[in-house]
Amino acid sequence: MRILYVVGTRPNFVKTAPVIAAMRSRLPEGRHAIVHTGQHYDRLMSEIFLDELGVPAPDHMLEVGSGTHAQQTARTMERLEPVIENEKPDLLVVPGDVNSTLAAVLTAAKMELPVAHVESGLRSFDLSMPEEVNRIVADRFSSHLFLHSEEAIGNLRAEGIGPERMHFVGNTMIDTLVALQDRIAAAGAAAKLGLSPGSYLLVTLHRPALVDGPLLADTVAHLSHLAQDMPVVFPVHPRTRKMMEALPDWSPPTGLQLIEPLGYLDFLSLETDARAVLTDSGGIQEETTFLGVPCFTLRANTERPVTVDLGTNTLLGLDPAAIAEIPATLANQPTAQHEPPPLWDGHAAERIADILSPPDPELLSA
Repeated sequence: MRILYVVGTRPNFVKTAPVIAAMRSRLPEGRHAIVHTGQHYDRLMSEIFLDELGVPAPDHMLEVGSGTHAQQTARTMERLEPVIENEKPDLLVVPGDVNSTLAAVLTAAKMELPVAHVESGLRSFDLSMPEEVNRIVADRFSSHLFLHSEEAIGNLRAEGIGPERMHFVGNTMIDTLVALQDRIAAAGAAAKLGLSPGSYLLVTLHRPALVDGPLLADTVAHLSHLAQDMPVVFPVHPRTRKMMEALPDWSPPTGLQLIEPLGYLDFLSLETDARAVLTDSGGIQEETTFLGVPCFTLRANTERPVTVDLGTNTLLGLDPAAIAEIPATLANQPTAQHEPPPLWDGHAAERIADILSPPDPELLSA
């Protein structure tokens, strides 16, 4: 059996690493080829995750780099097609909802290659989000839809997708977190930055709706004001830093600890020890829910409603002024323990391997 795994961004690496490991263990004689699209091309946002997560070096580097959505998608399709022709895989495995995901699924569909989509069925119901379009297309054309939350079942049914294509397996991103918990605990990232565990707000922001317009300056100003009440540490995504430095009369804001992007272990160490996290990332909403760390999401909607339902995630809306509410919310927030969502238990990749490694590979396309 020949399998092609397509990854391109930090969340993709985290979601796919346990799947690759489980499939290599289950099918040791198979061909497991990894394609790195290069959608994230900064080492701190890309290769370091491969190093830390124990994923083998990619067999194919597409180096698509940055650009418009159309440019990234087109370059990935153009460069992935000959890889598929040469590898002749029986199956393509792709995670998430980024442009690399969309491009890989479209290319495979045109070449009549079965696709397994990891993290299917998430919906924000906001078509202005590029990721929402990517999710819908990926689910429409994939043969195997691996679901990590129960609301995904209803989302897919509403789009006319039959139950035979759905597999509720759990969250592979949590698999990675569970597998590396000891190393995360030993990383001591907070101490390296002079921060006390449980004292600081961790910030990560990168979505265009927030950083590509006037909201970015307002966000930085509100964070600077919040830093008077509690330490604020902000590992700055390369895209966000570029937009910050383009602001009129830009200078580093008072009180904010702006740092370079971190590797997976250091970032999860900071996240684990944070008093709270402010983000616009989907994956971080999930990690904080598993860890029991309060999360504040600076977006108008979320495709992870389970995190809000459990009370670990507060949706602030796309309103930088809402940042001022964080200290009061934390002061009144109970510390009650909760159970993680169903099947967020560190074994999702094993369930995927159970489905993708039948005795007869022809069953994959049945």
